[in-house]
Amino acid sequence: MCGGLGQTNPTCRKDNKKSNDDLFHAKNASTNPDGMNRQNSAPQNISFDAWLMRIDQIDLFVSIRVNSWPLSFFAFLCVSVVSPPHCIYISPMPNPQAVIFDMDGVLVDSYSAHFESWKTSAARYGLTMTQPDFAATFGRTSRDIIRHLWPNKFDDAQVTAFDAAKESDYRDILRAKLPVMPGAEDLIASLHKAGFALAIGSSGPKENVAVVLKGLRNGSFITQTVNGSEVKHGKPDPQVFLLAAQKLGIAPQNCAVIEDAPAGVEAARRAAMFSIGLLGTAPREALAKYANVIVANLNELNPPQIAHWIANKKNRSIQ
Repeated sequence: MCGGLGQTNPTCRKDNKKSNDDLFHAKNASTNPDGMNRQNSAPQNISFDAWLMRIDQIDLFVSIRVNSWPLSFFAFLCVSVVSPPHCIYISPMPNPQAVIFDMDGVLVDSYSAHFESWKTSAARYGLTMTQPDFAATFGRTSRDIIRHLWPNKFDDAQVTAFDAAKESDYRDILRAKLPVMPGAEDLIASLHKAGFALAIGSSGPKENVAVVLKGLRNGSFITQTVNGSEVKHGKPDPQVFLLAAQKLGIAPQNCAVIEDAPAGVEAARRAAMFSIGLLGTAPREALAKYANVIVANLNELNPPQIAHWIANKKNRSIQ
């Protein structure tokens, strides 16, 4: 027999281990969030039962099961204060989900900073960047914008030099004071806490992305980035978002994208991702063609809502 509470006898541990394992199987069969009996739906590939530690006469026991694909993870933290031990069911998202942020106009209010840097850089070449031209091309790579607005004026080397100077001017403005979008840092924190994988999918250069990540309060929660130099085709081509999903290891259909530019929301839809349009840079009618949802600000978004949208892929709009 095992004796009193907190017994450390190996035989007691073995008996308690069996009790915990039995409880795991019963709990697993009846309380999974999706209502499925995992034991019957997928063969068991990995099993692990172990006592972790003893703290003040409390035994901590973990029982882990990993089933075959689609991957499901189950864990129980069992505390042997009572008999049978009380077990807490722990489960991450049954299907991992991700949110991919555009950077300019979503995480940072960079519209004015980009416009000022374009005007400064264009003036060096005796050119003018107008407000309508800037608004119409916002969200595309600088290289694409140069070739679009001034076709055949620059060779490839000159385009590269123009691009580098413009982005350097932009970073100087950001370093002086990072214009973080309202609600951005809180949304990043809540998504991270809820278990979402987070990435940036930007048309800008890697140096711009680094400046923004460093300046954001919760920038370290964004674990992957894709910048303009990593893709051959800019938005509305979906390459930037597909590469971000690949880096995160999340299927595109399990991703949501937050974008402020028409080219970006189109790229998200073409990537088979849930497309969230953020008002500010473009009017509602410009986003509505491809956005699944349109919001006025990031404070309107929360993790359960985004998880539901990804899972259901329903076209809705928020007024």
